[in-house]
Amino acid sequence: MSRSGEAVVVTEQEASLRLDRWLRRHYPGLGHGQLEKLLRTGQIRINGKRARAGDRVESGQAIRIPPLGTLPAARPVAHRSTAADEAMLQAAVLHRDEAVIVLNKPPGLAVQGGTATERHVDGLLDSLRFGISERPRLVHRLDKETSGILVIARTAAAAAFLTRAFREKATRKVYWAIVVGVPKPRQGRIDLALAKTPGHGVERVRPDAEEGSRAITYYSVIDSVGAQASWLALMPITGRTHQLRAHCAAIGAPILGDAKYGGPAAHPGGVPGSRRLHLHARSLSMPHPLGGTLHATAPLPAHMRRSWEFFGLAGEIADPFAGLELPR
Repeated sequence: MSRSGEAVVVTEQEASLRLDRWLRRHYPGLGHGQLEKLLRTGQIRINGKRARAGDRVESGQAIRIPPLGTLPAARPVAHRSTAADEAMLQAAVLHRDEAVIVLNKPPGLAVQGGTATERHVDGLLDSLRFGISERPRLVHRLDKETSGILVIARTAAAAAFLTRAFREKATRKVYWAIVVGVPKPRQGRIDLALAKTPGHGVERVRPDAEEGSRAITYYSVIDSVGAQASWLALMPITGRTHQLRAHCAAIGAPILGDAKYGGPAAHPGGVPGSRRLHLHARSLSMPHPLGGTLHATAPLPAHMRRSWEFFGLAGEIADPFAGLELPR
């Protein structure tokens, strides 16, 4: 982090986190005592206002982090970016203009760091400056093993605009997946509240009508292989953690390779690559900060292309959700 401080925009997936947990996620090098002092003296602010450790952050808020001076540098990166890392990320660029960069994120690359995650997109964003003095900013997330479209803001103004677009559901995101089995009916709507499973360790959600946050996903079967597997288009209306993975498992069609939610059923015998998650953020349409609409489409990663060939899947349609009345 710059010694002059910075403002970081809260993403939709981080909404409702306690501020102290949000800070520890972004700045693991900041000790508890140091964090408490910064909060007590009003040096950390939310949208310009003094903040407390227990405040719940909301999507689109700007968290002001003061100059750290001689404190341990925030966001310490044990993994130093290499020329290969930077070349990999630059090669993943699908679109670039003055305000926005769109990446085709590779599977296996985390978006943000954590206790055991040293190599991630956030730590490599300096390689995407392309001559602009401002450091690019994340405005949403994908799971580490999910590939596909990831939008990066090149300026603070663009970050605020894009985060608001995600928060206000002005985006249309379509994912592709191979699932085990064939959902019935072949097109439908999943309205199933999800809650984070308490405790430390691996992040996980569970269906919970009482404690969970509302989560809505539309799905459509594009092609299938008997009763063995099917190619789904998935359109999330909300943006809950692991929403698509948990929703597919809940309707009895776990995503291929997703042992966390599908268990052994997610790894059918005789299917090459069945240990890798088959979920890809395929397309996105959303308002552009400079006017008009941003459209992007991301090619499948290699392991998913091989699975499409293995199953002989075919029959993509232009818009599997055309004509649906979508809630906001």
